Amino acid sequence: MNNLEVIKRDGRKTPFNKSKIEVAIMKAMNSSSGIYEEGLAEKIATEIEEFARVIHTPITIHAIEEQVYYKLTKYGNVATAKAYESYRSVQEYKRQINTIDNDVVGILNRSNLNVLDENSNKDAKIVSTQRDLIAGEVSKDVARRILMPTDIVMAHDSGAIHFHDMDYIIQPMFNCCLINLEDMLKNGTCINGKKIDTPKSFQVACTVTTQIIAQVASGQYGGQSINGVDRILAPYVRKSFDKYYKDAIDDQVNFYGIEPNEEMAREVAWKRTKKEVRDGIQTMQYQINTLMTTNGQAPFVTLFMYFKPGYEYEKEAALITEEILKQRYEGIKNSQDVYVTPAFPKLIYVLDEHNIHEDSKYYYLTKLAAKCTAKRMYPDYISAKKMRELYQGNVFSPMGCRSFLAPWKNEDGEYVFDGRFNMGVVSLNLPQIGILSGKDEEKYFEILEKRLELAKKALLFRYQLLKDITSDVSPIHWQYGAIARLEPHEKVTKLLQNGYATISLGYIGLYEASILVTGESHTKGGKEFALKVIKRLHKAVDDWKKETGLGFALYGTPAESLTNRFAQIDLARFGSIKDVTDKGYYTNSYHVDVREHISVFDKFKFESEFQKESTGGMISYAEIPNMSNNVEALETMIKFIYDNICYAEFNTKSDYCHVCGFDGEIVVNDDNEWECPQCHNKDKSKLTVIRRTCGYLGENFWNEGRTKEIKSRVLHI
Repeated sequence: MNNLEVIKRDGRKTPFNKSKIEVAIMKAMNSSSGIYEEGLAEKIATEIEEFARVIHTPITIHAIEEQVYYKLTKYGNVATAKAYESYRSVQEYKRQINTIDNDVVGILNRSNLNVLDENSNKDAKIVSTQRDLIAGEVSKDVARRILMPTDIVMAHDSGAIHFHDMDYIIQPMFNCCLINLEDMLKNGTCINGKKIDTPKSFQVACTVTTQIIAQVASGQYGGQSINGVDRILAPYVRKSFDKYYKDAIDDQVNFYGIEPNEEMAREVAWKRTKKEVRDGIQTMQYQINTLMTTNGQAPFVTLFMYFKPGYEYEKEAALITEEILKQRYEGIKNSQDVYVTPAFPKLIYVLDEHNIHEDSKYYYLTKLAAKCTAKRMYPDYISAKKMRELYQGNVFSPMGCRSFLAPWKNEDGEYVFDGRFNMGVVSLNLPQIGILSGKDEEKYFEILEKRLELAKKALLFRYQLLKDITSDVSPIHWQYGAIARLEPHEKVTKLLQNGYATISLGYIGLYEASILVTGESHTKGGKEFALKVIKRLHKAVDDWKKETGLGFALYGTPAESLTNRFAQIDLARFGSIKDVTDKGYYTNSYHVDVREHISVFDKFKFESEFQKESTGGMISYAEIPNMSNNVEALETMIKFIYDNICYAEFNTKSDYCHVCGFDGEIVVNDDNEWECPQCHNKDKSKLTVIRRTCGYLGENFWNEGRTKEIKSRVLHI
């Protein structure tokens, strides 16, 4: 008969339960830093039970914890003892009332650089941005102490995994999406309780679109994409043309008193329509760049340009694409009245048979896209040819900068992409596993298996946070068409399941992992190992998908701030390791080391092999010089993309010094500071620097590690 008692922390007594001790020890053994040992947990729990019987008085929780730590050490399992002690520390932390005072004060006095520089598109000097950052710190604190499982918090803190966007998880928000703009414009929507009917002109359609974008951005934390913006808006160009044509005929009859001349009326109508398209695209570009959402930044928007010949509104769609590219090439004026490169919206131009060959009908648009890329970095490029090979014959936009959906069919057997979304991301630190395993490849994969289980648990926790919310939390998403048209109070659960939404396993540092395990870059002797790793990750998400019915996906993490965070954690824990922790950053996803001299063609060809596995999120880039005077060479590289890689982009330099008017490349000096090479101005408030830091362009500077990474980049041509 068990009459043993335990004194809890609050003084209450409860029956002794040996199994709880076993469970706690097993959690420590199976944590990111523990070591499993058969039978040891049961043995220690039994010994503590015997000890409790001997002392003849109720035993305290504290005494039990001391015994566990002592016995783990006694039996030689020091790693688990430390993991158990860490577990206790985190649990104690979670019981604290408030843990964030210093973090919040650090935002206000601008000393908390980890938070201030986390997002290069947030200006932390702005009060609305500070409010969001402070709210984020409070959210993180509540999540860590109250909501999140302790082993997930431990794994995150140790750098084993990264639980992305922790500052938003206490709110019922998801990551990124493909907004169903076509449905919202065609069938109307509702914003702030006000009904918006289908637009009667292109200009109004553009204005409504930017209003939708702002509302959507305020109800989620990731990027949003318009899947075929030229195709979707083209019918509204036709509406404007029809109106101008009717007006022209009426003017001929009623104002000039002449017989209707249809050809002349069409010419006048088309001229007026082109002006409206120009004005409408300008409205979108300026509004998107001047909007400030509730999370203190411009909306993360991607415009995906793709229409097919034979489309009813083909002529109008081509005009929209042309105008988007022309206006992006021109840029947007800054406060000094100088045209500079805007960060948003991100542009993606799809390469297909109708625009990739010099004799193709729309090759003139591809030439314009190349000219625009040479000056403004956007658009990025997707090969319809290669994408169809990866996604069951479909061509569609990423959500935000790189998160891709898996093909999904409705009850009628039709593929559906618009109105789908991503629930969130948890990323693995691949280099840390390599540090722990050394050159023992078998041990690497043993540790990887444990980390995968942690990541799976963390991702399922993300799903649990969202599965019971109702449509009322964000009507623009759930009730008025951006994602769905559910009834008020209706649960969104069905839209999270059966692969409709994705949930992503991210990863970072495949290059560094290859160096640690094989001694060589994955472009050389480490390639076989690197492919083995990414294929194991791909199989894991496939297995989880079958097991749970959820849309698990493998995602090459953008790692804007994570590239620095993981590296700094591992530097503090393991010291300086050549080509790994000594650089101050880890390499994004599967990418080639930014310092490696490799041609753009070899880089794209090599990375395309990894894109085939990382279908839940991927993008590759090439670092190029200013190509404005050699656009033909850039066209050659674009043609190479079409035949060799699904998704790629080019990085050029587009900077401006407000002090001396220098319009060229602002450099990073030996002290890791941004400096104008002409007047040596180092005041960030008087420098405009645009760089690509993930799939998006950044314009508010970067953390120390990312700045070092940018400085280390070499040209690929």
